[in-house]
Amino acid sequence: MKNLLIPPDYHPSLDVNQTEKAIKVIKDFFEANLAAELRLSRVTAPLFVLRGTGINDDLNGVETPVAFPIADMNGITAEIVQSLAKWKRMMLADYGIQHGYGLYTDMNAIRPSEQLDNLHSLYVDQWDWERVIHPGERTVSFLKEIVRKIYAVIKRTEFHLGDRYPFIKPELPDEITFIHAEELQQKYPELNPRQREEEFVRQNRAVFIIGIGAPLADGIPHDGRAPDYDDWITDTSHGLRGLNGDIIVWNNTLNRSFELSSMGIRVDGEALLRQLEMTGTTARKELLFHRRLLNGELPLSIGGGIGQSRLCMYFLRKAHIGEVQVGIWPTEMITACRENNIFLL
Repeated sequence: MKNLLIPPDYHPSLDVNQTEKAIKVIKDFFEANLAAELRLSRVTAPLFVLRGTGINDDLNGVETPVAFPIADMNGITAEIVQSLAKWKRMMLADYGIQHGYGLYTDMNAIRPSEQLDNLHSLYVDQWDWERVIHPGERTVSFLKEIVRKIYAVIKRTEFHLGDRYPFIKPELPDEITFIHAEELQQKYPELNPRQREEEFVRQNRAVFIIGIGAPLADGIPHDGRAPDYDDWITDTSHGLRGLNGDIIVWNNTLNRSFELSSMGIRVDGEALLRQLEMTGTTARKELLFHRRLLNGELPLSIGGGIGQSRLCMYFLRKAHIGEVQVGIWPTEMITACRENNIFLL
């Protein structure tokens, strides 16, 4: 409850029935435009994968996935996905997708370790996407090009909704601002990573922070990332490192920064080995996904996840993610929300 934010004088502009219809409008429009902008084809995604294959996303390495034995397969264990970061890359190979094209899917995950608040629930819904690239595109400049394309779709969606729902006044700036996590640390040396991010996004309204996962000059990473999908370090142009990052906007309803997407250029074999060594996880080299990557069976790629409920929450100016997705919440949170005009589905 200490993490619950209650905006003063909050009154949602749409009731529950109107909200459900608006969610459909947002998802249909954004999905179609994202697919066209990045040249992505929709595929069907798994809800669970086998344990011990290295396919499931380890997130920060401390989260425990939901698991269950499969009765008709001699009790072998399956895990509910936490995200599809590695599965998508295998599908690029298995579906024979060519350079410059990619895939996307509706990713539905359960993350039981999440701390429940306005932005986080046990259920995660994303558009997970992945696109084939060639070696010359493993650069910060190409990463920025893709970020700008995604941001253009976000802006286009905001305009579309504002045209349909007059209470949605466009808030996003015309351009997204790029900054490296190392530059952010140098700019605000007295602040911790969360505070630096908050202050910079407050000033710039839409930001992409590059270089998530690797330790910065002070030895602390800006945020955690599993070592086996995003490339934290490669491309050291201008003395800065990293080929991944987060799209973050300023949320006026909650008066705070608000992450919409995590994405990046993926590790090649060299980067994978380096990051496994850095994190003391070299035993993963023997897992299915990692063997396929090190054997050269998987294409180079860029990919990420874009929060579906996060986008809906932002565009509809909602105060809690439970207003746009059905979840399980502590009784005291439900009561506090209801007393302040926040109606959780």
